Amino acid sequence: MQIYLPIAEVSVNAFLLFGIGGLVGILSGMFGVGGGFLITPLLFFAGIPPVVAVATSANQIVASSISGVIAHFQRKTVDLKMGIVLLIGGLVGAALGVQVFAALERIGQVDLLVRLCYVVFLGIIGAMMLIESIRAIRASKRSGGAPAPRRQRGWVHALPFKMRFRSSGLYISAIPPLLVGLAVGILSAVMGVGGGFIMVPAMIYLLGMPTKVVVGTSLFQIIFVTAFTTLMHAITSQSVDMVLALMLILGGVIGAQFGARIGVKLKAEYLRVLLASLVLMVSGKIALELVLRPAELFGLS
Repeated sequence: MQIYLPIAEVSVNAFLLFGIGGLVGILSGMFGVGGGFLITPLLFFAGIPPVVAVATSANQIVASSISGVIAHFQRKTVDLKMGIVLLIGGLVGAALGVQVFAALERIGQVDLLVRLCYVVFLGIIGAMMLIESIRAIRASKRSGGAPAPRRQRGWVHALPFKMRFRSSGLYISAIPPLLVGLAVGILSAVMGVGGGFIMVPAMIYLLGMPTKVVVGTSLFQIIFVTAFTTLMHAITSQSVDMVLALMLILGGVIGAQFGARIGVKLKAEYLRVLLASLVLMVSGKIALELVLRPAELFGLS
């Protein structure tokens, strides 16, 4: 069944859009990511213009994140205090990112920037996560199944403005969470992502948060940053397609509930391997298109 998208100005199969939303919703509930790292490239592949894909995907991220975070609140695996600190940085970053996005759109370079950002950031983060996760699995097997001890980052603990995050069992400076939130906010606006693919590993390896509260806390922050990003894109570039957003939201809300149930049944190390593999596959697909079809993608012919 074909459905016409008025802002994107293309016709797309409605079941395809519903399926994309559902798949990303499952990933959101499993990994604590908004799913934008996957949904935005999938929309590219479905023929949606990158400007519309970036601005609209944030709507689905909000919906699937709300659905997922409700499940994590019920399990008491959300660190609200940490989430609020991350959120403060995220809102500032999103405001900056939207301005950068609008400036690039005016000069006609936004499509190239978005795709290059996906290749670079997803490639680096995916490789780092995969290597670290494989090491953690090997260490766990050598120690007879006991989790490997988390390495403490001395410079993080030496910074001023310390706060106690009881749900995470941490007493660290508020500066690193603010900076993580800032970076995620910028990427959310420029790439149409929730930023969980960066925030989740940063929360585990940089901030030292226990994995059990990382997923829910990440989703909590993503909800508000992506909602703010959507509003800013709607005001500055009028590129949010609500018909497309509705189809993605319907699939995402349902998928997130299944994802949250699947996530609690799998070991954290294996979850991170799965997430890293997905990130690398998406990065490789976009890089391949940039190499094979540069003229078609960027109007060089």
